[in-house]
Amino acid sequence: MPHVIIKCYKGRSEEVLQGCADKVAMEVANTLGCDMSSVSVSVKEYDKEDWKPEVWDRDIAPEMDSLYKKPGYTCS
Repeated sequence: MPHVIIKCYKGRSEEVLQGCADKVAMEVANTLGCDMSSVSVSVKEYDKEDWKPEVWDRDIAPEMDSLYKKPGYTCS
């Protein structure tokens, strides 16, 4: 049911990424009242110079009105 995509800068260990994905999945399952087996989480890593064109311009800026948690930064 719920699928979460985490987008972040490159450079974290697999252990850190897996721990984050596990915690996010647990919180989503608990909050939305579904089984953990229904939750999927992916992690996509980006170089810093690719963040604005690949993430900000495509996913964040066009969706600003529908974001429940808005970023505390801009990429202008």
